[in-house]
Amino acid sequence: MGQWIELKAADGFVFPAYLAKPVGQVRGGVVVLQEIFGVNSHIRAVADGYAADGYLAVAPATFHRVKAGVELGYTAEDITAGAALKAAVEGLPAPGVLPDIQAAIDHAKQAGKVGVLGYCWGGLLTWRSACLLKGLAAAVPYYGGGMTGAAEAARVPQVPVLAHFGEQDHSIPVETARAFAKAQPGVEVQIYAASHGFNCDQRGAYNAAASALARTRTLAFLARHLG
Repeated sequence: MGQWIELKAADGFVFPAYLAKPVGQVRGGVVVLQEIFGVNSHIRAVADGYAADGYLAVAPATFHRVKAGVELGYTAEDITAGAALKAAVEGLPAPGVLPDIQAAIDHAKQAGKVGVLGYCWGGLLTWRSACLLKGLAAAVPYYGGGMTGAAEAARVPQVPVLAHFGEQDHSIPVETARAFAKAQPGVEVQIYAASHGFNCDQRGAYNAAASALARTRTLAFLARHLG
């Protein structure tokens, strides 16, 4: 359904993004932010899914500043490789990869109001985007690794945020998700009886019921704020 395009950030950096065009009535745009595994088949499928629901979906390759063409699976070796790439991007001088996300937001504006959603590391970037970037109308981080820490929880979102967490997530203890909810009373926080990565049907942690419920809530949230 989708295709690869090139986008240019404000600093002139050119990078690839996966673009899935909306089917039927155009409801707006969404930026889909990858996990630590690149814009792989799962992330492309997520973008295609939102396109099928009427959204222009843009998935920028947020590893491109440190390594091109990353597409990993979910083995232990892939997790190690992805974690190293994430660390490399996080170690870039500020503002790091945020200009690339801003370029994706700007591209998605052609479809109307824009939301951003992301998974794992992409969830963290979604949270930062909600607090720091322009042109957004909504943000939906899924189990954003690191976003429940004190420094991230102290940020102030500029748009409505719906945050999904897993109760059995060993990398994001549920106590920290609940503390985040108290620190951010304006954020809608949903906690599921599921593990980290519950939305990904290519991972052992996939939880069909939690994934379906989170997606239903996400679509309603997007319709409310992008419609």
